[in-house]
This record gives sequence, structure tokens and C-alpha cells, in this order.
Amino acid sequence: MNVIFISPHFPLYFYNFCDRLKERGVNVLGIGDGAYNDISEQTKNSLTEYYKVSNLENYDEVYRACAYFTMKYGKIDWIESQNEYWLELEATLRNEFNVTTGTKIQNMSSMKYKSKMKAVYESVGVPTARYLLVNDYNEVKEFANSVGYPVIVKPDNGVGASSTYKLKSDEELDYFFATKDSYVQFIIEEMVPGHVETFDGITNSNKDILIATSHVMLNSIMDNVNEASDTAFYSQPVEGLDLYEIGSKVVRAFDTRSRYFHFEFFRLDQDKEGLGKKGDIVGLEVNMRAPGAYMPDMTNFAYDVDVYTIWADMLIYDKCFYDLKRKYWVAYTGRREGFGYAHNYDQIRENYGDAISLETDVPEALAAAMGNHVFIVRATTQEQLFEMIRFILKREDGTEWM
Repeated sequence: MNVIFISPHFPLYFYNFCDRLKERGVNVLGIGDGAYNDISEQTKNSLTEYYKVSNLENYDEVYRACAYFTMKYGKIDWIESQNEYWLELEATLRNEFNVTTGTKIQNMSSMKYKSKMKAVYESVGVPTARYLLVNDYNEVKEFANSVGYPVIVKPDNGVGASSTYKLKSDEELDYFFATKDSYVQFIIEEMVPGHVETFDGITNSNKDILIATSHVMLNSIMDNVNEASDTAFYSQPVEGLDLYEIGSKVVRAFDTRSRYFHFEFFRLDQDKEGLGKKGDIVGLEVNMRAPGAYMPDMTNFAYDVDVYTIWADMLIYDKCFYDLKRKYWVAYTGRREGFGYAHNYDQIRENYGDAISLETDVPEALAAAMGNHVFIVRATTQEQLFEMIRFILKREDGTEWM
């Protein structure tokens, strides 16, 4: 089997996807823009061969890399990246090289354009926020005043919380129009009074869910980026939740064949006319790739499994060989440089020891959303987990994060 993996070196832990495939005898063919001597040893060892391009945005270069691999290794079976930014590149290359595993570019729009995702959510009875494409100023202003401030504006085809803003008045809307990138198609949405809960997992070729989990955001990624706040979220058991039933319907509605998926929902914190009652679920976005921010590793820590292996086995055998039993609650806590905290790193390590499953610095390119230094911790109860989050993020002035 021949698998092309785009950008295996970034984010840093993505080499794990390649490593598990190579362990199983797959030719893992990496295409990236990092110099070979600069990529990690783990990444080098996880690949059969690496082809450096000067820029992954240069389609001709990436095409030539795929053509080279085809000539050397034969037909390509999969083209993957697990990175939102490269989904359209993957889908275009599948067309060019007749790769039948995965979505092709002509079917990608409902997975990339936020305005088109809404129709798919609604086709299975999941409500979504009212919206308008940002074109005519007067129409947008009328929309904002009809749904009420604050409103959210973001790129219709965007990645993460990049260029996403909360506008609180006509004056802020005016400023947005005066300064927005004219080459980007934005979407404006009503504000949803809720917090984000994800539905993440891996499917086989029949869209059967092989593993699923959920992560609860304790603050919004948009606020993390725009306000440079601390970051915290935790994984929750999803089996038996309404989120599992609704998420399963959404999995069926999208082209999730043989995919790692990451769906985002709001759970309403109060009643919202037109959307539902407090506690109801509202569709937000769909990402047809692995969740970011070490969520795959958090799934590993919760189940004592290896999702990279589950993903590799899905590609090769179309099945999962684990007997899945969730054992732990897991939390991600991201601290910011320049903030004063009540407890230093040594105190955290001394206090929680083996409960710390992962500690790492975050690459600068991802720190705006993820924080600068991360502790991922796990516990057998939700109460123990929340105690650790409070301890790690408590400020030196005594301010509690939760």
C-alpha cells in the first residue's frame, strides 16, 4: 500500500499517523516544505521517503512530487494530511491521481464552507445559527440589528479561529467593513448563547463509527486568539449522551467514509428563540480531519488506546482491533507566557505526578489558540479533574479560572 501524507512534520505530533502506517509495512511518502535536516527524527523515521517542496501552496510542485512517487512506487492508494488547511489540496490531488479513497474536490464544498455546512446539519434536524454572506453593507447591518448584537464574523472558508471576530455594535461593524480583507468571503452569524462540545472519532468505509469521544470547551477558541486568554477543555464520556445520537446522524449526512472527523456543536446555556431550549444542541462546524490541540492524545489517555493505530488499521483493514473501554477524564490546560500564576511548573509536577499524561511547549504558530505551555492531566472522576484545572490555571492574585 502507498500512502502520501502531506506535511508530516507539522504539527509536530502528526508523525504518529505516519509511524503507525510504516510499522504495518505501508510505504509512507511524505511531502513537506521543511528542510529534511530540520524535521524531527521521529518524522524521518516514520516515512519511507520524504519529498521537499519550496512551498506546499505551489500546486505544481506538489503535483510533481506525487507524480514522482507514483512513478517510483506505483499507484497511490491514499492521499491524506489530517490538516484542515490542506483538505482541498488533498481532494484535488485525488482527482489527478485517481485515488478513490476520500472526498474529491467537486464534493468538498459542504465540508469547507461554513454556509454550506448548515444545510447538511439541518437536513438531519440539527438547527444552526442564522447567517448572511458578507457582501452588501446595508444588508449586513440590517441583519446584525435584526438578530441583535453581538454577532460573529468569520471567513466562510477558514481554518480554526483565524480572522474570527465578535462585533458588539454598529461602530465595530463599520470598522470591520473598513479594514476587512476584500479577498476573503466572510459570513456573519447570530451569537449563540452556549459552549462548544465536540464529537470526534474515526469511521470505516461504511461510515460505521470505530471510536468516538467528545471534548467540552471551557472557553472559546475565538476568545483564546483575540483576548490571549488561558485555554482549557476536557474530554467527556460520550456514550449514552444525546450528542452521540445527534453526532451519529451528522456522520451519516457528510462524506465521512474512512475518515477521522471532528464535529463542533453548541450546547445552549440558555433558551434561544429559533434554536432551542437550554441544554439543546446546535450545529456549528464540521472538520473532516483529526481534531487539533493534542485531542488525539487525550483520546488515548482516556481509553488507554492508540488512535493513531486505530486510524492506520482503518486504512489498511477497515476495522478497529481494540476492545474500547473508557477509563479516565482528561483535561487540556494551556498557560500563557507573561501571566502570573499561583503555582509554578515544579509545584504542578510535585502535586500531580503521574496524573500528568503530557507536558509540552506549544509551537509559536499554534500558541495563539493553544497557549504556550501545556499540561494534559487525567483523573478517574470529573471532580478530581476540575480540581487540577483550577490549580494549574490559578493566578497569583488568587483569581480562579473556573
